[in-house]
This record gives sequence, C-alpha cells and structure tokens, in this order.
Amino acid sequence: MLANFKSHIELTFPFLKETKLLLACSGGLDSVVLSYLLRELNFDFALVHCNFNLRGDESNQDMEFVEKLAVQLMVPFYSKSFDTEYEMQQRGGSVQMVARNLRYEWFQDLLKTEGYEYVITAHHADDALETFLINLSRGTGIDGLTGIPHQNEKIIRPLLPFSQSEIVQYASSNEIKWREDSSNASTKYLRNQIRHKIVPELKETNTNFLNNFLSTQDKLLDSSSILDDVKVKLQKDLFLKEDDKIKVHIEKLNKLRPLRAYLHLLFNEFGFTAWKDVQHLLQASSGKEIVSEDFRLLKDRKHLFLTPIRNEDLKSYLIPSFANSTEIPLKLEIEEVSSLSETGKNILYADMEKLKLPLLLRKWKNGDYFYPLGMNGKKKLSKYFKDEKVNLLAKNEQWLLSSNENIVWVIGRRADERFKVTPKTKRIVKITWHS
Repeated sequence: MLANFKSHIELTFPFLKETKLLLACSGGLDSVVLSYLLRELNFDFALVHCNFNLRGDESNQDMEFVEKLAVQLMVPFYSKSFDTEYEMQQRGGSVQMVARNLRYEWFQDLLKTEGYEYVITAHHADDALETFLINLSRGTGIDGLTGIPHQNEKIIRPLLPFSQSEIVQYASSNEIKWREDSSNASTKYLRNQIRHKIVPELKETNTNFLNNFLSTQDKLLDSSSILDDVKVKLQKDLFLKEDDKIKVHIEKLNKLRPLRAYLHLLFNEFGFTAWKDVQHLLQASSGKEIVSEDFRLLKDRKHLFLTPIRNEDLKSYLIPSFANSTEIPLKLEIEEVSSLSETGKNILYADMEKLKLPLLLRKWKNGDYFYPLGMNGKKKLSKYFKDEKVNLLAKNEQWLLSSNENIVWVIGRRADERFKVTPKTKRIVKITWHS
C-alpha cells in the first residue's frame, strides 16, 4: 500500500511534499494508518485532534492516544476540547453536523495562526461509497453522486482511492495499533446502518462492487466537469450582474430543454431545491418569489431577480438621538439645523418636536401607509410604489424611517406630510442619506 500511496501522491498531489500539513487524527484505524504513511514518506505534518466530549472517559483516552502517537512519530500535536452538547443547543442541527462544523472551523483557524498549508483527512473509498448511498437515499443530483471530493480548497483526502480492507491489511502487516470508537458499532445513525448492513451485502453480491463503484464515480466526476463548463457558459449568457443582484431573462430560460434540468444546473449552487416551484415561478405573476437559505428568486415581469438574503433585511435599527449618525444598514447623517438649505431626494427636513425618539429604520411591509408630502390624505405604500412604477426588487430593498410607528420618510423617495417643517416649527432636524 505504501508504494501505491506514494505513487498516488506524486501523481495527484505533488505539491504536498513542499508544504506543512495538519493531519486530522481521531485515533481510529484510518487516520492512524495515514499518519504512519505520511511519516514513512517524510512529510512535514502535525497531528490535530478534536475531543467532542460525547463518550466520557473514552473521548479523553482517544485524545491521550493521539498525543502519544505524535510523540512516537516525532511530530507536533494540537488538540481542542469542545462542549458539543452546548454547541448543539446554540446552533441547532444534528450532533454529526455540529461536530463537523466545529472541527473544520478550528482547522481553518489553525491554518491561519500556525502557518500550515492544508488539512489532510483520512476518508477512504468505503467512506465515499457510504456517502454516495446516503445521498442516493435522500434524493440528489449528479453533485451528490460524485461523493467526497479529493480536494476541497484547503482540505485534501489522499486515501480516497484505497479501500478499508487495504488499510486494515497495512495496519496488520505493520503491527499498528489504533483506537476503536464504540459509537461506530451502533446502527443508530444512517451511515452506520449503511456501513454494517447494506455495504456488506453489496460486496457479497459482487466482489468487485467497490472497484466498480470507484470506476463509475470517476465517470460521474467527468460528467460533472462537463456540466460545470456548460453552466459557466450559460450563466455568462443568461445572468446579467447588477451590483449584488443577478437579472435573468425569463424568455431565454423558457427556451432551454429539458427545462427543469437546466434550472437545476443554473440555480442549484444558490441553495434552491424545489425545482417544480422554480419552474412555476417562470409563469407566475409579478411579485411571486421563492427563497433558499441564503438567496431570494423574485419574478418581475420579464425577469427573475436573484439576490442574497442579507441579515439586515430581517432586522430593524434604532436611532436613539438626534445627535447621531448611522452606518448600518444605511449611512445617515443626522443634525439639528437653523434653516432649510440644500434639498434633494437624499435629504429630509423634519419638525424635530413632532418626532418621537427612538427613530426606527426598517424595511417596508404590506399594509404600510403614509401621508405623502404635498398630498391630502394617506396612501398605502404598495399603491405609492405602483403609481411611481417602482419595480419589485427596489420595493424589497426599500428602507423606511419611522417615529412611534408612523412613517416619517420613504428614504430617498418621499417624506411624510405630518412631519414637514412649517412656519411654526421651532427646531429643525436634517437627515442626509449618503447612498
């Protein structure tokens, strides 16, 4: 195995020989064998170990084992202890997902602070098969079927071409000791069910099953690369970038066949998964939208607008005094002045005594109304936007300044009649929006 591993590194990752590496080592078979392989080939690496404190003394014994292994191999050792259960309460999600995020967040910190170039993990061919079957069982596209990547930015997995049986054989031949994780024997988790029940039957049915799987996955990776090239060319043609927004012409989208497959190709990277909804959006009335975790896809007449969902879109901001300025979410300069001077869409003059502190910055919502400056009576903001021919994207990005739940200013567009400066005004506040 050592000779094959050396050849694989020279062919696939020749740059690793000249870099400093962090090897994620749990103390289990795979990562321990990988540490011996790297040592045999004289790589410059350190062992890093995460103690998630989920198995009592067993977790601490794993950490001690890896520390002793680092001493034996004469390499640096880093460890970190996590309160995983507390993090689960704070972050939400499964224990596996939280532990994974904690692990890789720490690895990234170590790369920055300790001068290492890459993190090496011990994922092997059987891990790739299990991941393939998990994704297949949940429903996935071609990206989910290509499995675990050999390299993902700073994360490298040099054992992926090797089976667990090869790793076991190498450990046995070289009298290598490792720690057994008791949780790996449990079938509580989906991965373990696949590992202990499904994969053995597949291998028993066909002794070449794992090799055939690896060959098939190589073909899927090739197909995925071709699709990536197609996607880049299509997005260059169809996606018009405007600041942080992407404008997509619906008529051009509708000419693609098969449509749903192309929609998946174009929008999958933005977190969308409900492809029927995306397809229906093309025929929907203006104003309809669908959202992923991080993006919004909005229908507006002849176009779709793809925009990131920013945290500030969901918040409101207090302005506690008139001697104040804000930078987030908008840059506003607030000052008391003695008279009116320069004017413009980005400047508001208001009667200070009519305003109630704190002022509030927020996005507009359905049902909002105000009294447009220069008009009699109130008007719904939705009607005002329609009359002013404000497009849907601009409406979604519209900020309001309000006082005691009353709109003072549709920022950059129209002030409210109720707060205007009159001959009776004693104190004037000037608010300038630096757009």
